[in-house]
Amino acid sequence: MAMDRTRRASQGQQYDVAIARGREWIEGMQSRDGGWAAFDVNNLEYYLNNIPFSDHGAMLDPPTEDVTARCCSMLAQLGATAQNSEALSAGVAYLRRTQLAEGSWYGRWGLNYIYGTWSVLCALNAAGVDHQDPAIRKAVNWLLSIQNADGGWGEDATSYRLDYKGFEGAPTTASQTAWALLGLMAAGEVGHPAVARGVEYLKAHRPKKGCGTSSGTRQQAFRGCFIYAIMVIRSSFRSGRWRGIEISGTPTAGW
Repeated sequence: MAMDRTRRASQGQQYDVAIARGREWIEGMQSRDGGWAAFDVNNLEYYLNNIPFSDHGAMLDPPTEDVTARCCSMLAQLGATAQNSEALSAGVAYLRRTQLAEGSWYGRWGLNYIYGTWSVLCALNAAGVDHQDPAIRKAVNWLLSIQNADGGWGEDATSYRLDYKGFEGAPTTASQTAWALLGLMAAGEVGHPAVARGVEYLKAHRPKKGCGTSSGTRQQAFRGCFIYAIMVIRSSFRSGRWRGIEISGTPTAGW
């Protein structure tokens, strides 16, 4: 995606071969259900998770909503549409199928439903799905419904429970607030009062050193296995991207 943006800016052809090879590889990694996984293809034998090999019940690298969203967004940036690309069409269909009843999407590689919902909303926007589409409206309403009283958003690892029955709020973090804001703006809600409140929260909680922080362990690789904590949210992530959406109005600005 970076090479493509550089190519557009320079109007050169030096990246054409690399971009074409990367696109071919991504399309070849699509699983037969339309989704993408992080490392492998067609890891759909979920019964293997029940083998008592380890205690975290995650033997597979299955397709997930967040990785699928990244791949769909890349294809859309390269000019794919649901009409001219079977891969993108199948990816968008996968994302529609995996939306939860409350309107959110699961996030395997970030914590959790806020992260997944941001990822998918940006992908649907990039793929040209209308902002009034019921799936997008449902996701927007969900994000609005879970905003904290301080204007931010928060979620903790209890949402990874196997008996998850619905979102449970948590103290606000900068990272999850940024994800929620980017998701709402990708869905066309740049001018919504909730977005303004979220931006004000980030501005008010920006430390003197210039970078935001997220307290606690709020990043997870998959259920039961923490890999690292988000500690720094760079200023470009917190401010530059929503300015890009508001100023340019382009579908790709959500990333």
